[in-house]
Amino acid sequence: MPSLETPRFPFAVTDDAVLGGRLQLLQPARGHRAGHDAILLAAAAPKSQTAVDLGSGIGTAGLALLARNAARHVTFVEIDEDLARLAAVNAERNKFAEKTVSVRADVAKLARRGGPPKPAAGSADLVIMNPPFNDPAQRRPSPDAARKRAHTAPESDIASWIQAGERLLRSSGRIVLIHRPESIMAILAALNGQFGGAEVIPIHPHADAAAIRVIVRAQKGKRGPMLLQPGFVLAGDDSRPTHQAEAVLRGAAALDLA
Repeated sequence: MPSLETPRFPFAVTDDAVLGGRLQLLQPARGHRAGHDAILLAAAAPKSQTAVDLGSGIGTAGLALLARNAARHVTFVEIDEDLARLAAVNAERNKFAEKTVSVRADVAKLARRGGPPKPAAGSADLVIMNPPFNDPAQRRPSPDAARKRAHTAPESDIASWIQAGERLLRSSGRIVLIHRPESIMAILAALNGQFGGAEVIPIHPHADAAAIRVIVRAQKGKRGPMLLQPGFVLAGDDSRPTHQAEAVLRGAAALDLA
């Protein structure tokens, strides 16, 4: 990978390798940073031609799709101007500039009159998202402004994100999201009537621990009952990553046969 001059940002950045070194990402030194959630989200997504990464941050999940050859083109959508710019920079640094577009926009305005022209309604066959998951009514927001914006939103906003995904997807397109387990009822309610065949994959820190995340997949316009899939376990009794976690988080394997 050629050495590129680091662009200027109004905050300190670090240069970090993820996905077993397959991606080299610039990201804020403080605040919201790339983690397991984005890699798991991308690993759970089915292969697609055109994908949209909502709330993309620095582009981790969308770039992980491209690094895994699971998408041909990805549109990043991020409301924070600096993070949207970082996503574009990271795409260039990882030689994916021609396969990506970075759009600064509010998710709620996508595919609506007065909203940005891209991504357009019905233009994607996959939408992935990692919505803010801390309800300010239930959890104390972070004092860091960027982290607060990335992590904090009322639970009711989940429906707005899923509705945006529905507008962007073609018929039979897929939506994949990662969130906290306590929001599963709100997620399923938002999917009802527009998506079907929902699959829920619990993510556990250890085999005997409660889930800390859920991944939910569904298909636009499909009918069918919800399926609760086997849980994904991050670490064994020795606190080392399980073979499955190592394969997904570092080896770029798919989370399953989605």
